[in-house]
Amino acid sequence: MASSHNLASIAPRRPESVRDLVRTMQAEIRDTDLAPERACVLLAKLTALLGNCNDEIRQADAAYAAVLLQHLESSEKANRATIRAETSPEYQRKREARDTKELVVELVRSLKYLLRSAEEEMRLAR
Repeated sequence: MASSHNLASIAPRRPESVRDLVRTMQAEIRDTDLAPERACVLLAKLTALLGNCNDEIRQADAAYAAVLLQHLESSEKANRATIRAETSPEYQRKREARDTKELVVELVRSLKYLLRSAEEEMRLAR
């Protein structure tokens, strides 16, 4: 008797990255009319992810610093070493980490504003 399950459906899923989670929440915030309850849930999740963003920034900064130091030691000119280091995957990781945190901060601000507006509407409707 053949099983109707395919291997993809039973294979363990790769955990989503913080960037993926943030992008998913960004799309939901952007593309839907959020109820205040859902906005509260997203706000809590995004606020919790700030710590993960800070951890990634620290790790990415350290990795980039090592690459930059390596280029500085092997180059006569600091500006060339910096340019070379900025073409590395470590620099890209550093930028993505900072950009993700900036996006999280802006989404948190947007959700707080949305919740304040909803609260004010409810207060005025009484």
